[in-house]
Amino acid sequence: MPLPPRTVTLPVRGWRIDRRKALAVAMLSWAGFAFFVWLVTTGRAVAFDKPGLLFWRTGAGLVPKGPKYLLEGVRDLTSLGGVLLRNLVALGAVAGLLFLRLRREAILLALTVVGAWLVEGVIKGLVGRPRPEIVPHLTEAGGASFPSGHAFNSAVVYIAIALAFATLSARESVRLTVIGTAIVLSLVIAWSRVWLGVHFPSDVLAGWLGGAGWAFLAAALLQRPADAAADSDAADKLDPTVR
Repeated sequence: MPLPPRTVTLPVRGWRIDRRKALAVAMLSWAGFAFFVWLVTTGRAVAFDKPGLLFWRTGAGLVPKGPKYLLEGVRDLTSLGGVLLRNLVALGAVAGLLFLRLRREAILLALTVVGAWLVEGVIKGLVGRPRPEIVPHLTEAGGASFPSGHAFNSAVVYIAIALAFATLSARESVRLTVIGTAIVLSLVIAWSRVWLGVHFPSDVLAGWLGGAGWAFLAAALLQRPADAAADSDAADKLDPTVR
């Protein structure tokens, strides 16, 4: 028996982030980031970095309290902010947006993620803070400690993805749920780096603030370039004579 033909209805954009609000959130986040840079470079972060690393640790080995499966769970969480998984998630999100014909959002997401690589690399090179040696490292980690790359880039990737897919809903409650979930996930990933002993608390707080700041700054400043690129691509496909 032949199946009846079916069609797929593509989603319609129901929202776009207000550039002024995005800039305000970005400036607040970067102000917090600058505060932590000042604390670290002047040596004032030690007052809470050491207690933060030692919190919830016990015994001569200074390992976190809890069963072994908790450690494995934290390692699974931290891997979501690692280079491989977070970039696979970002690529999947870009592909999904393109399938939905949301070219503007796909281009904006790609520009945001690529720009974050450059920004985070420059900051790490300028500060050059060594990793903590107070507690044992419970996962492999290399490079400079400030800011946390996991915290910075997971905030960028997951918040930028949330902002991209939030455009599909005209309901504020849905958008807030999507964006709020991304914020909580990226904060948990940031916290996992301290729990595993490979970053100071100030590293992950600064990293998360910088990453969130970049995600919202890119959403405000890269809207027009993304629009122009998407419109140009659409024009090329409509007119095959355009070169």
